[in-house]
Amino acid sequence: MIPLRSSATEGGALVRPQHDPQPQYDARDLVGEGPTASIALDGQIYTLRITRSGKLILTK
Repeated sequence: MIPLRSSATEGGALVRPQHDPQPQYDARDLVGEGPTASIALDGQIYTLRITRSGKLILTK
């Protein structure tokens, strides 16, 4: 069984164990003042959106 990672926040920033190599980002930091952010991958643009109910949607 793989243990679940737990993250805590410290001053708004996520705090991860140092042995965890996977980057982690707060979605609200990515979108800034608005509800959406554009994310580029291999020449394609994706839109990350935070819904009013606090869910994330990623579309191409």
